[in-house]
Amino acid sequence: MVRITSGGSSLVRIRYASTVVGVFVVALILFVLAAVAVVTGVLGLTGSLPPNRYFGVHTEEAVRTEQSYRLANKVAAPTSIGAGLLLIAGGVVALVAGPIAGIAAAVVAAVIALFTLGAGVNAAGQAIARLAPVAEVGSCGNACGACTLRDACQPAN
Repeated sequence: MVRITSGGSSLVRIRYASTVVGVFVVALILFVLAAVAVVTGVLGLTGSLPPNRYFGVHTEEAVRTEQSYRLANKVAAPTSIGAGLLLIAGGVVALVAGPIAGIAAAVVAAVIALFTLGAGVNAAGQAIARLAPVAEVGSCGNACGACTLRDACQPAN
């Protein structure tokens, strides 16, 4: 809100009430996301995160079986908890710092938390890949697309 007062010279006073509310809303969003990340991480770490469509690791390999889902979320749990703690720190800094620094800290914390969650999903994918059985390759490598072309797969003499 801008207020112009009359007098010897015009004074422009800017009230930061809307900015303070904006920073509070951003901090509140970070705290809610942090709670979701920490609870998901704790449930994943204890192996009690039930397979669902919204929370946890949802790669193609992770959702194949319940065992792979639980393993993926157990591996990704520490990074989920870490991302939650980063979001809490970003929310606290957003509340304590000034409006511009608070919003900047919130954005930086959210980006770092997102990359942290991605690292957890990557680690979970690697853990599941070690569990998956190696697919057997046919006699000619299955590169031709049809068994009738088997002779075409042979190296040229």
